[in-house]
Amino acid sequence: MDLWIYQELIYELKPDVIIETGTGSGGGTLFFASICDMVGNGRIIAIDIVDKEDRPHHNRITYLHGSSTSEEIADQVRRLISDKDKVMVSLDSYHHKEHVLRELEIYSKFVNKGSYIVVEDTNLNGHPVVPTGDPGPMEAVEEFLRGDKNFAIDKSREKFFLTFNPNGYLKRI
Repeated sequence: MDLWIYQELIYELKPDVIIETGTGSGGGTLFFASICDMVGNGRIIAIDIVDKEDRPHHNRITYLHGSSTSEEIADQVRRLISDKDKVMVSLDSYHHKEHVLRELEIYSKFVNKGSYIVVEDTNLNGHPVVPTGDPGPMEAVEEFLRGDKNFAIDKSREKFFLTFNPNGYLKRI
């Protein structure tokens, strides 16, 4: 259901850039690129600490190798985006609160009014799955929203009632 919501977001927003952290093997990255192909706009900046040579290749994808929270990677992203670009963000890397919170602080600055940051896997840490007790993405979202009034949870993106990202669709208002 979350992929359905992503394709709706890409269709509605037609972002110039999608920043994706936590690329993994690149399946989601290729999905984003294929939807951008269909709407005729967009490119993906995909960030991961592991550099995998067998990731999918596509003319819309730029892979960056390093930590999404490092200043070096943030600088590379800044150089790849213009002030005129409409930007959407998908955060799906290291799922510990402090890391996700730092990603939110860095990448929220790129998101235009009306666009989104999607925080993946906010269902972890007992929300409702994997009750480990370790603060994770949901706790990062809660803290971020206490300090940043430019974003709000968009519950309309949970319309199918089945999501890995409860309270994770953050719209810039």
